[in-house]
Amino acid sequence: METNTLNIVLVLVLILIGAIINIITSIWIYRDAIRRGNSNEYALIVLFGTLFLPFIGGLVYLIIRKNKKSERKK
Repeated sequence: METNTLNIVLVLVLILIGAIINIITSIWIYRDAIRRGNSNEYALIVLFGTLFLPFIGGLVYLIIRKNKKSERKK
């Protein structure tokens, strides 16, 4: 009986850690979109995309994001 409870607690802790990591990376991607000169609407779309589709949304953003202004001049 105790092993079953321990397994449930472990699964809940792992889900919580995954959710926290997802929120942190979504905020980081949102800030990166703003810093790269994208509009607020674009950044919000990216934020919601990465919140609801964490891996796919993050990969798509990394592929389509614009270079920084300093990188474009090179």
